[in-house]
Amino acid sequence: MIGQVGPAVAAGTRILVFAAIAGAVAAMVAFAYRWYGREAVPDGIAILLGLSVIGAWLNTDAALRDAIVGQSDLLDPTAAAFTVLAFLVGGIASDVGRRLGDRLATDSLSVTGTRDVDREVSQLVRAAGRVVRVELPETVEDIDGYDPVSAETKEEVAGTVFLFPRRLTVAELEDRIRARLRDDYGVGHVDLAVAADGTVEYLALGSRAAGLGPTLAPGSAAVAVRADPAFSASPGDLVQVWRDGAEPERVTTAELRAAVGDVATLALDEAEARAIDPDASYRLVTLPAERSADREFASLLRAAPETMGAATLADGSPLVGQPVGALSVTVAAVTGTNSRVEALPARDRVLAVGDTVYAVARPANLRAFEAAAGPPEAELTS
Repeated sequence: MIGQVGPAVAAGTRILVFAAIAGAVAAMVAFAYRWYGREAVPDGIAILLGLSVIGAWLNTDAALRDAIVGQSDLLDPTAAAFTVLAFLVGGIASDVGRRLGDRLATDSLSVTGTRDVDREVSQLVRAAGRVVRVELPETVEDIDGYDPVSAETKEEVAGTVFLFPRRLTVAELEDRIRARLRDDYGVGHVDLAVAADGTVEYLALGSRAAGLGPTLAPGSAAVAVRADPAFSASPGDLVQVWRDGAEPERVTTAELRAAVGDVATLALDEAEARAIDPDASYRLVTLPAERSADREFASLLRAAPETMGAATLADGSPLVGQPVGALSVTVAAVTGTNSRVEALPARDRVLAVGDTVYAVARPANLRAFEAAAGPPEAELTS
């Protein structure tokens, strides 16, 4: 009788060791999964990984017995019963370990705070479910410097709910919202501010730049004329406009924007556009390429997501005493108190009270810059 108790106790001890190891493995898997994925690990994965340890141990033991002793007892009824019982107890222990590991990870997150964890993983949006639910505000503003969108589009956008996958950073979520608004509603420019929990705190829209007008520099105009374009002339070429007749006369110099048959669209100064006779016929002569920095800048700026704004530094502004290079916007020019314009000032140029800064940036950054240029909030509320 005593000879039979000894092997039973040894087998029971081994089963308990297997169960402890399987439970520990499942607990570690559940803890890591909850910590990283913010949700419970699937039951099957935790139990399978816990039992895999038992299976690997038993297979290794059987292989060593066969290699060293020359025999294996896998077909023995007692060994088979031991294996089945070990897997059964190990499965139960794995499930218990999964629950304990998940509970420990949940308690740890509640103690350390999800805000600290989110900051370590690049401000991941905090979401309670499997998706990020984003509801747009009821009030939609206009972006300064852009044509406003229609009132119907604003009403359609206000209060709209978007669903996005989890594991997005705040910056990625903002990009997803901008893309949805541009694709679904034909909006050209979007300015928004999103909180860490996915709440849209501010939303402003601007219409999409379309047609020839947005690409024209200030003080210029586009005119369609009946003309004979030069051979192989293409949009963007600089051309001379000559009036046909017995004695050809040069009228002006313009930029060719389009040509269809004998009708050409020219971009030229507004004052020179008045000299074009709509009933006359012209001949175009292509000139060598000539860079026009002001026109190129104005054309690119109107079609780009950035815009230009100006702000005068008030007394008490945190920007006073800061160098131009420390600003979060691109400074195109600064007008000092002496009314002298400094184009593209040096990065070490220190700003003073009364300076007017002309900045180029995206609407959100430009809005923050203009707010910082004003007086402190304490003065505004007093």
